[in-house]
Amino acid sequence: MSSPPLVLEVRGPLSPEALPELYEWACARLAQAGGRPVEMNVAGIAADAVAVAAVARLALAARRHGCAVTLRGAGDDFRALLELCGLWEAVGG
Repeated sequence: MSSPPLVLEVRGPLSPEALPELYEWACARLAQAGGRPVEMNVAGIAADAVAVAAVARLALAARRHGCAVTLRGAGDDFRALLELCGLWEAVGG
């Protein structure tokens, strides 16, 4: 029986100054995930450069903790921005 995914709710508004704290919060949760899959819900954040940076950092942290990532709630604008940056596939889209 597989474990349910760890859900990371990423909420906004995000600022560049908040990213280190968000990363620390996520890493603490990921350290306890035991390699379970991660669903990153981004429905509550704006499609901008700060959000792209946040999602990229969190996806990298998840992979470093042995967790596969799936992105949930990305609107068309956010998806297009991630694709433009070449990150859609990398963040589990």
